[in-house]
Amino acid sequence: MTLFDQSIAELHKKMADRELSVGEAVEASLERIGQVDGQVGAFLTLDGDGARARARELDAKLKQDGPSGLLFGLPAGIKDNLNTEGLKTTCASKFLANHVSIYDATAVRKLREQNGVLIGKTNMDEFAMGGSNENSAFHPVRNPWNPDYVPGGSSGGSAAAVAAGEVAFALGSDTGGSIRQPASYCGIVGLKPTYGLVSRFGLVAFASSLDQIGPLTRSVEDSAQVLQAIAGHDASDSTSLRVEIPDYRQALTGEIKGLRVAVPKEYLGEGVAPAVRDAVRSALAELEKLGAVWEEVSLPHTEYAVAAYYLLASSEASSNLSRFDGVRFGVRSDNADSLIELYRKSRSEGFGPEVKRRIMLGTYALSSGYYDAYYLKAQKVRTLIKQDFERVFERFDVIVGPTAPTPAFRLGEQANDPLTMYLNDILTIPVSLAGIPAISVPCGMADGLPIGLQIIGRALDEATVLRTAHAFEQNTDYHKARPAL
Repeated sequence: MTLFDQSIAELHKKMADRELSVGEAVEASLERIGQVDGQVGAFLTLDGDGARARARELDAKLKQDGPSGLLFGLPAGIKDNLNTEGLKTTCASKFLANHVSIYDATAVRKLREQNGVLIGKTNMDEFAMGGSNENSAFHPVRNPWNPDYVPGGSSGGSAAAVAAGEVAFALGSDTGGSIRQPASYCGIVGLKPTYGLVSRFGLVAFASSLDQIGPLTRSVEDSAQVLQAIAGHDASDSTSLRVEIPDYRQALTGEIKGLRVAVPKEYLGEGVAPAVRDAVRSALAELEKLGAVWEEVSLPHTEYAVAAYYLLASSEASSNLSRFDGVRFGVRSDNADSLIELYRKSRSEGFGPEVKRRIMLGTYALSSGYYDAYYLKAQKVRTLIKQDFERVFERFDVIVGPTAPTPAFRLGEQANDPLTMYLNDILTIPVSLAGIPAISVPCGMADGLPIGLQIIGRALDEATVLRTAHAFEQNTDYHKARPAL
């Protein structure tokens, strides 16, 4: 047991009853990181001094007013592509190895406003490009359940930090599954909100039309609370939605009688491991016991999702990463004789192989003569995938299936096979292309490794997604399992 096996509500009650101080919570987090992070590698930068100073401020408030703020006193890990004022933001890249942010991302600012405590920056695939967290320029993250296996990516550091009990919660970013897939591999809860619900301001962009910030937590209740804290319109983000934010915690009634559940046949077909298929079927049986009804449906354009995604995401990455040129910030080559050579050498020395691969693919797709054949065609496929979901949601409340086709794989097993690596996201990518919300919750184990259940909802219907996930969680014990670190 670690302190952070307890829920946010339980920790806040202990603080209100004066059984736990913020300082003690921060020290517990730093001590746990010291004990286990050598095995896990979840963190790139720690801010022990800053966390302790903030704890002293909050403990003074605690004595006077009790816990105030949705995230009061809770140690948090922040994915290292979210800007944090005065602290390194490296995107796990040599290009930004010494880059110190001069402002907070909006999600980080909201975390601070709700009196959360930033413990440090979590490891990731370089510039969020990868599905295993082996693409970090500094060191890979290892799965807390078995250090020979990957934790998933690109938010693998955030997922592993929560699974290992190092922090109360963490923030990650999801472009094609980068919150949900590592949540599945690490046996925790990972939520990708509707595109635009959480401000992207201060998030170092990978693919701007897909990136979305979300929470990684121990439980669905904690996920709802963190989402409550970070959701909302932001004038600094042109894609931020002007919508009323409901109380997501009130949605957690445990009642799903009459809930209409769609199960896409494409999500349980070829390539899905038998153990994963069986775990999802058992989960559906559990939802039936709770009064839900389910039916098989088809999302016919699913098979084109991976190809469309990698064309679109790589094209946007090519554009977004063009600012990293060795002139304005980041790595600058010392051996260049001309401006063009400075660009070439700085980018060659600063970027890792996966980032280079995606820049090249995206640049090709956007080039003259190929734009219509690749990028424009991929955008049309994206529309068809979105329409598939809209048709299903005319009759159903949620869509349910596996988060990933298999449990975690071994470190190095797919490192030299990019296509197989990309196919690990086949069940999460369609959701990202459609811009709709989805959550991964633990639903079983296979060979000592967790399996995740993905619950998908209509745009801006996080409440139903969370209600369904919470009902399932409260009637099963999968979320109570802990790795033996």
